[in-house]
Amino acid sequence: MRLSRLQRYILTRCHQTRSGRIGKKELLDFYSRQQGRGKRIPSLNTRVNIITRSVERLIDKELVTGYGWRTPHRWFTSEVKLTPAGRKAAKKLQGVQQELPFPKFKQT
Repeated sequence: MRLSRLQRYILTRCHQTRSGRIGKKELLDFYSRQQGRGKRIPSLNTRVNIITRSVERLIDKELVTGYGWRTPHRWFTSEVKLTPAGRKAAKKLQGVQQELPFPKFKQT
C-alpha cells in the first residue's frame, strides 16, 4: 500500500501518542517542517484542505477512524485515531531491525 509523506506523518504522529488519537490542527506541523527544505508552503486554507483529503483517504483505507460531527451535506472531522490495522502500518513505518549476517553455530 502506497502512502504519501503526509499520510505517513499522520500515522507516525498518532502512533507516538499514548491514546493513538490526534487533533487535525496538530497536523499542520507537517508544513512547518517543510519550510526548512526550501519548498513553497501553501496557504492555510489549502493546507487544511490537503490534510482533510489525506485523512479521508486514510479512513477509506481503514487505517484511522475519524471523530467529528455531521451536517446534512458533509462530515467535519476534528480528530483521528488509529485502528489496529493503522497501528500495524505505523509500526512497519518505524522500520524493521536489520539482522546481521553472522553464521549460526550449533551448540553441542
